[in-house]
Amino acid sequence: MRAPTRKRMIRGMSAIHINEADLARNIAALLDRVQTGVDVVIERDERPVAILRAAEPRRRKLSEIAASLSKDSTATLDAGFAADVQAFVDSHREPLNPPEWD
Repeated sequence: MRAPTRKRMIRGMSAIHINEADLARNIAALLDRVQTGVDVVIERDERPVAILRAAEPRRRKLSEIAASLSKDSTATLDAGFAADVQAFVDSHREPLNPPEWD
């Protein structure tokens, strides 16, 4: 008889813990989850051995962010929104001058 599979989701940390057999069986579905920003912790004998995470941070379109707002949100995207964002970007274009360490 096979030992029960241990899966758990830590919601606040966006991580899924799986064993290596589940990784092999569900790799395509797990890669889909990784693309959405979820980390997959691969365990052997209930001990973490690897973490699978997206190669790049997930970028979302503004339309996706707006669609995810709650119905009672007061956020608005008015006609001047793009100009406001551009003004913010333009006002923060100072060069990065990291401190010189001894």
